[in-house]
Amino acid sequence: MADTDVPNGTASPQVRGRPIAAYLIALVLAILVPALAVALVLLHSTNDSQQKVLAALTNTTVQAMGQTIDREITGMATTLRVLSTSQSLHDSDLATFHQRALTALAGTGSYFIAVDEEYQQLLNTRVDYGTELGRSSDPLTAQRAIERGVATISPLFYGNVAQAYVFNVWLPVDDAAPVRLVSMTQNAGNLMPALQSRELPEGWHAALVDTNNAVIASTADSKLEIGSILPIRQNLEGVPGDVWAQEEWGGDRVVTAEWRSGYTGWRIIAWASAAQVQQPLQESVIKLALWGVVIALLASGIAAIIARRIGGSVQGLQLDARRLGRGEAVYPRTYPVAEIADISQALAEASEQRMTADRDIHFLMRELAHRSKNQMAVIAAMAKQTARGASDINTYVAALERRIMGLARSTDLLLAHGRAGVMLADLVDQQLAAFRPPEPGRLTISGPELRINPQGAQILGMALHELATNATRYGAFAESAGRLDLTWTIDADTLSMRWREHLGRPLVVGERSGFGTIVLRTMVGGALGAQVDRVTHADGVEWQFAVPLAALDPDFAAERPDEPAPSA
Repeated sequence: MADTDVPNGTASPQVRGRPIAAYLIALVLAILVPALAVALVLLHSTNDSQQKVLAALTNTTVQAMGQTIDREITGMATTLRVLSTSQSLHDSDLATFHQRALTALAGTGSYFIAVDEEYQQLLNTRVDYGTELGRSSDPLTAQRAIERGVATISPLFYGNVAQAYVFNVWLPVDDAAPVRLVSMTQNAGNLMPALQSRELPEGWHAALVDTNNAVIASTADSKLEIGSILPIRQNLEGVPGDVWAQEEWGGDRVVTAEWRSGYTGWRIIAWASAAQVQQPLQESVIKLALWGVVIALLASGIAAIIARRIGGSVQGLQLDARRLGRGEAVYPRTYPVAEIADISQALAEASEQRMTADRDIHFLMRELAHRSKNQMAVIAAMAKQTARGASDINTYVAALERRIMGLARSTDLLLAHGRAGVMLADLVDQQLAAFRPPEPGRLTISGPELRINPQGAQILGMALHELATNATRYGAFAESAGRLDLTWTIDADTLSMRWREHLGRPLVVGERSGFGTIVLRTMVGGALGAQVDRVTHADGVEWQFAVPLAALDPDFAAERPDEPAPSA
């Protein structure tokens, strides 16, 4: 059912649409929001890639730090093995060995220690030989070295002789009694340069811790004390060292990574603030959001400007449409949108066509009024002419009725043939049938066969009717001695028609003029593009019409709104 087909004949409520600005802004958002979403996805993807690169760089740096530490410890173990083979040590000449060890280790930051079975120190190059020494501060590692029979690295501990945090590399020896173990020892702080020889990414810190998570050394900006316990990377089971993990430390979220030495068992743990690691992504998201807002505002402003321009154009069309509805002239305007300019042009053309149609209607109304008067005069003339030959009332009524019906049937020919057109001879017969005088010799009609379209038939029919009416009132049909010759010929692309009246009296010049003449010249001359000439003779008037055949061609017949389309 159509929208207007509502119960009780009431009009359906009209829903007011939204302004064009709303649609333009919606279009901007429909484009911008997915674009921002895609950009956000790309940012996350880029951030993930950067995180992988950063993780690889961090792990590589931490591994390099650990390898440097391992080389340092390995160097200490190698030196220890070399010194443990000294003949003076095996000859128990500890004084000589003490001096040799001092010379060998000068400038290395390492010290040599020898202990007996009870872990009592027999010599320590930190002090002069013969200085009274106590038991080793690291008996557990010494015992483990004896059990293993290989070089063993101790965890961090506080040395009584060194009065500082130190670590030992223990090595058991045989055939050197009373010496049972020898050890290379260093202050933990000596490993600081090795740890700081590699530069971590910005915001990252690192610390070297022993098997108890005690800090042996750390980077300068970590602010960790040697010997303190590092609270991270203690209970992460099943997490590979090179995989980042997030932990809580001092109320902050940190990202951690580690490298474990297979030789010493020590670890290098690196960490950074999770917020700082995520900072590039957060900054990018904030910038994206800000730019998105700026672009949205800018695009919305542009959309509002465009909407204002289009809205103004639509209002102009609205005003033109109202002018068209009132029958006023509408002229094409220049609009920024081509489609709206086309509509304006179409409205202007429709306005011109309507004004032309209005002029035609006014003219036809005048013609109708004029023809009505003529019809009354024709009927009156037919009544008088019929009365002349009637012998009684019944004969008179029958003859008059026949003529009036013939006049009424003057348009039947057009209605019967429609778009197919009509024959010119049939049109002439229909139009002149009501005016034909009773004497056959007073009317001569001749011409070749020609089919014309309905428009041409209507115009020529009106012209013939006008001429016949005037002939009945003033001319050849108005007196018994008058006669009419109607002939036409076809020459190339022109129809030449001649209407020649012969009177039984001299023609009075100017007697036949007025609205009928206007009809002939306007309808035939203007509508059909014909040349119309009026020639006066001594015994009557002559009308000459030269009509282009193109204006009468049935193929160019316009379809009337009330006429069904022809079947194929």
